[in-house]
This record gives sequence, C-alpha cells and structure tokens, in this order.
Amino acid sequence: MDLTSLPFQRAALHVAYRAGLAPELVVAEALRRLEAAHDPGIFLDVAPAEMIAAAISALPSFDPVAYPLWGLPVAVKDNIALAGRPMTAACPAFSHTPTEDAEVVRRLREAGAIILGKTNLDQFATGLVGVRTPYPVPRNAVSADHVPGGSSSGSAVAVARGIVTLALGTDTAGSGRVPAALNGIVGLKPSLGAVSTRGVVPACRSLDCVSVFATCLDDAWAGFSALAGEDRADPFSRPIIWQEPGAVPVRIAVPHAADTHLDEAAGRVAWAAALGLLPSAQEAAITEMLNAAKLLYEGPWVAERAAAFGDFARAHPGALHPVTQKIIDGASGFSAVDAFRGMYKLAEYRRVAEDFFAAHDVLVVPSVPCFPTLAALAADPFGPNARLGVYTNFVNLLDLAALAVPGPKRPDSLPAGITLIGPRGSDAALMALGLEFTRRQAAAEKAVAA
Repeated sequence: MDLTSLPFQRAALHVAYRAGLAPELVVAEALRRLEAAHDPGIFLDVAPAEMIAAAISALPSFDPVAYPLWGLPVAVKDNIALAGRPMTAACPAFSHTPTEDAEVVRRLREAGAIILGKTNLDQFATGLVGVRTPYPVPRNAVSADHVPGGSSSGSAVAVARGIVTLALGTDTAGSGRVPAALNGIVGLKPSLGAVSTRGVVPACRSLDCVSVFATCLDDAWAGFSALAGEDRADPFSRPIIWQEPGAVPVRIAVPHAADTHLDEAAGRVAWAAALGLLPSAQEAAITEMLNAAKLLYEGPWVAERAAAFGDFARAHPGALHPVTQKIIDGASGFSAVDAFRGMYKLAEYRRVAEDFFAAHDVLVVPSVPCFPTLAALAADPFGPNARLGVYTNFVNLLDLAALAVPGPKRPDSLPAGITLIGPRGSDAALMALGLEFTRRQAAAEKAVAA
C-alpha cells in the first residue's frame, strides 16, 4: 500500500487498518511527512522510537467502536503534560518532565491514539500569532510569508500538513480557532469545562479549554467525544448533557454591517461567499459581546495570566519572550477592586449573551478579520495579534462554545473560514450546522467544476 497519498483521516486509516495495515507503518509515514516538511518549528519534542513502539504494543485488537481513535497519530501542544517527556510551554527555563499524563492524554491513549510528540506554541499560550516562541517559528502550511496563528501554532500546522490526524491545542482567547482558520482546517473549542484541563499549564485557568484540530469535522467530533467528560479531580471541570449532532439549527445570526470587521477585500469576498452557503441568516447586533473582549487583555484578566506564571517569571528574570513579559507586566496596573469591577462588568455582558442566544441558536462570524504577514508582525508585534482576536476573545469570557470551519477560499487563494458560536452545551448543534455548511460547500464546488 502506498501510504504517501493516504489521507490521515480517521475513516481512511481505519479502512486501511481493517485491511491489515500495521500502525508501525503509519507512524513511519507520519515521521517521513514531518521530515519532508522541512520545518523544525512544528514539534518541540518527538516521542522516541521506544515510547511509540510501547504505545503500539499496548494497543488492543482493532475495534474502532470500542477504541474510536485506534492507531491514529496525534500531536499534543507542549503545555499539556505527556509523562516522561519534557514540557516547556515554549520557555526553555520552564522545562521539566511530568511523571503523569494530563487527563486528556490519558483519554487519548484509552481511545487508541498514538502520541507522536509535543508541538510548538506562543510561549505560555499567550498570543494569537504563533511567533512568540524562542524556538523556530512553525511555518504557515499554506503561505510561508504569513503567520501560522497561535497560540497552538505547531498543532495546527501538524494537522494541516497531514502529519497527524488530530492535534490537541488549548484555547483561552482563540488559540484553538485562529490557527485553524489561518491553516485551512477545523478547530473545535468545546464548552468550558467539558474537557478536563488537569495537567495543562494554565494561561487563564478560569477560561482555559483544550481544543481539537482536524482536517474534517467528523474527526474533530471523534476527538472531542473521546476527551469529553467530567473530571472530579479538576475543579474547573463541569458536566454537560451529552448530545450527538442532530437537527441543523435554523435561527442563525450573523453580524450586521457595523459589527463585520474585515480588514481585507479578499476576506470580504470569502465572507460573502460563506454567507451564501448558510441555510438561513439574520443580521444581528453583537457589539456588546465584542466589547466584552476588552476585559481579557485590557482589563483585570491580564492578572490571571500573571497568577499562572508570574511567580516563575520573577524567579527567572529574562526567561520570558519580550512580548509575553510585557503582557504580564501589565497585570501590576490592576487591583483587587479592579478585579471585582471586572467581574461585575462580565456578569452584565454574560446577561447580554444569554438574551442573544435566547433569540438565536447560533452566531456565525468570520473566523479572523485579517491574515497578517510575518513582515507586518515584525513591524508591529501587538497590533495584528489584537486584530486576530476580534471574533474570538469574547467567547470563553461569555461561557460559549465555538467551532471554526473552513469556508470558500479568498480570491488570493489563502484560506478563509467561519466560526460557529453558541451557548454552553451547544457543541452538538454547532457540529450539525458545520456539517451542513460543508455539505453545501462541497455541492457548490462540484457544481462549479461541472
């Protein structure tokens, strides 16, 4: 069997495994693809051969029902603990070797996944551009001149290049959605607490979630299904009523013109094309929800990042990336009084969101408002990063679920996409709409080709 052209998607791999393909050959092909990418920035650590061999030996007999991720190569962001392998959070001075897997890694193994290694990120998961790392920067899988997106840069690029079937990221302000959009893949950001964060280096612990990257929606959902579930040892874990994707939501809102922030003509063309593929759409004001995002980097939630790794920074002066250091330095400008006032303001914004989603099932927005080049970011390390979070920064603050889905490409051939947003527990409804959107997109592309 020629593995070089085999899609590393769950359905294709499981067909091949059923026909007798050995997992060792899939891992070998994954490593070949990584080498062929000529990109030293994707992985910070590749699991040694003996660890991978032991994982393969531990696999039960092939049973994709009992073990839905059986034999799938998977990557894990390097702020998620993998027992026996160094964890850096993209900060060499922070490097240490956990003795236990993070809960999500344990569940990956339990579902039959093979962990290939740890991926690069914006240091301490602080950034949306993917370049705030002391290691080589992962190259965007579509355009080497553009940012890869962050903070889960390596995870997104590993999936987009077909090296792994799934990759885990984390998402606090959009890190599981922005790099998905900029690399043309799926990014699933679950409801807060639906997936355990035990064993994850926190960014903003009250807002963090583990996200899933994949090249198709079915794979993203299979990954989420394997990870989801209450973890009583994680105080931020919260149960949800589990549902499978069913009826497609019909009360779909999109931002009205005043809230449609698209900086580039090519992005506006792609957004217009995506709107035409939705089963329905009603314009709605989302200004107040967008304003909530200011609490994250311009308000007291910056102090939560300082709570996460500020003590380390003080004990290791000079260890942080300069941009990361500048961000947490801003925490000193906020008091406990500011924190409580921020909490009160967030409660007001959450009430706005509750009312919005009482009237609408799903909000559909452009995934990103722009597609920054590396040159533009070098000239302004903060501006492009802030712009990338326009449609992402408010989501976790408002206790919402989100799903980034590739859409029609821009006229300049760069990827574009939409993000589906709903109230906590709407993960299945978002997936149902995402599947319908991709079905309509495939039909439209087929009609054009004919």
